[in-house]
Amino acid sequence: MIPFELVEPTSLKDAVALIDPDDPTVRPIAGGTALMLMMKAGVFSPRRLVSLRKIDGGTNGIVVSADGGLTIGALTPLSAVEHSAEVARHAPVVPRIMARLSNVRVRNVATVGGALAHGDPHMDLPPVAMALGGRVRIVGADGERELAVEDLLTGYYETALAPNELITSLTLPAQGKTRAAYMKVTAGSADDWPALGVAVALDTTGGKIGSARVVVSAATPKAMRLPAVEKLLAGAKLDDKILQAAGDAATEEAEIIGDVRGSAAYKRELLRVYVGRALRAASGEQA
Repeated sequence: MIPFELVEPTSLKDAVALIDPDDPTVRPIAGGTALMLMMKAGVFSPRRLVSLRKIDGGTNGIVVSADGGLTIGALTPLSAVEHSAEVARHAPVVPRIMARLSNVRVRNVATVGGALAHGDPHMDLPPVAMALGGRVRIVGADGERELAVEDLLTGYYETALAPNELITSLTLPAQGKTRAAYMKVTAGSADDWPALGVAVALDTTGGKIGSARVVVSAATPKAMRLPAVEKLLAGAKLDDKILQAAGDAATEEAEIIGDVRGSAAYKRELLRVYVGRALRAASGEQA
């Protein structure tokens, strides 16, 4: 790696001011688990890294609102989310995904904000946050704004963040009676990057689906909701017929791409099967 400058501001205002929006070699760094790999591989050679580790002001930690919603600071390590009793109580699908998210060494360092800002379609947290209706708070030179996670992710390793904007928190609304599940298929070890990820959140009443959020990732250029599948499921009874129809609809709607973890045709068949499995898991039935 070539030499670079490392600066350690103690406030968000100072951090934003140190990021040059016109210089792509100046980047913020939190856990650095992805950025350091890029640097070692020679894909990215920074002139300056702006460390966020010394920033306070509510960017690290988990807060529960009166209605059961969660606000998770962007600098909160994934391992803290994994072991949080409050997250397990109010959004149990989130800590469940952590056991197979890379390995414990990465989870001890990687942060919630980094997992979202990196824009990697293979990450497990973004599709789950989307299925749960998650939103991010963003700060930049022009002030603060808020985005739904589904609007944050715009393409393959691309987000709606301006070069000098930072995510400060992830908010998950109160889930009420919503039940969620996430399933992924890995071509290697259980904690490998997935060939496919499917996240589902369901509201069911009287044996019928009131509403559904269905998100596919890893097999697609970005984590993306499947509105046609959601519309198909709304008001339907969760039986074998609707599960098959949902799987077929998902393969028609999703933009599937092939890579080293499988061809597009292979991933399309995985999606056809795993949409149904994730829906059964979210409904409480055996997947």
